[in-house]
Amino acid sequence: MPPSYNGNYFPLRKSNAEGVEGIDALQLVGLPDGANHANIIQLAKQALKNEAEGIIRLQEELGSDFLKAVNMILLCQAKVIVTGIGKSGIIARKIASTLSSTGSPSIFLHPAEASHGDLGMIGDKDVVMAISKSGEAPELGNVLHYCRRFRIPVIAITVSSDSTLAQYADCLLLLPDIKEACPLGLAPTTSTIMTLALGDAIAIACLNVRDFKAAKFHEYHPGGKLGQKLIRVKDIMHTGQHLPLVLSCEKLSDAILEMTRARFGCVGILDQKKKLIGIFTDGDLRRHLSVCDMSSPIINLMSTAPQRVSPDAFLSDVAYLFTEKKIPSVFACIEDDPVGIIHVHDLLQVGYL
Repeated sequence: MPPSYNGNYFPLRKSNAEGVEGIDALQLVGLPDGANHANIIQLAKQALKNEAEGIIRLQEELGSDFLKAVNMILLCQAKVIVTGIGKSGIIARKIASTLSSTGSPSIFLHPAEASHGDLGMIGDKDVVMAISKSGEAPELGNVLHYCRRFRIPVIAITVSSDSTLAQYADCLLLLPDIKEACPLGLAPTTSTIMTLALGDAIAIACLNVRDFKAAKFHEYHPGGKLGQKLIRVKDIMHTGQHLPLVLSCEKLSDAILEMTRARFGCVGILDQKKKLIGIFTDGDLRRHLSVCDMSSPIINLMSTAPQRVSPDAFLSDVAYLFTEKKIPSVFACIEDDPVGIIHVHDLLQVGYL
């Protein structure tokens, strides 16, 4: 039988000349015997501490150059081109994505591909953001030469103010020269975290200056849970002939027929000006059956002051109303004019609940 799994090791099948050996040949690999678990956790905590200190230093050193970078992006008439190689390239992709989703159109440009035709992605109204810790990444050379030749403004993010990248920059964002969290001091860790945080700070600053609203954010994020939470009532409400409505002068029998036709379990009651003044639900029907007949005026049976929502309300507002008031549907109104109705099943259908 193989040794039991003790939480420190992971089973791995071992192959031999005759193929994969059976279950009895499971070999345990993972942390070596006698490994100092406390020391491993401490190393991880120190790495996180180093990266946190880098962000704090970065925050303390933000100044006029940051304002200039934000201003360049806000004044950009086309798109922001973010470029970098290696780990800086991965961070550049994320920054470009964040800028685009928050109102600043942006794309990532791979600097190696740029040298083989993708320089054509850079337009004369664009702004280029180039990222390199050392500022000497050779792959950025052709991008920088192209920008200088055609007067494309460059925002540089680097550690070295004396680097080639810094010399080409119209706006220089210097990262604090802090040791990497990697114990060897080699793997990009603290520097990439600082760059990522700086990109987020730029995007957030631009978002606020542009007065970028949640509604616009939803337009850029129609999919996934985030998109579902930002859907508005007007996006899914039932309108027109689907609305269950009767006038206040009509009878209970008319209200029942309308409620049955629309299948929302309720009917809205309108005054002579077509304003919503009440609601009659299937629950109201059950409560009144023993004390009224089909010819009873619906105005005497309706519930007054029905709940309303704006067509511009978010589904989160509707979900809260359904929970708080214990109701399954609500009319969307503009100044008491019913323009739609939304039911709890509609929230389920779009995957909100």
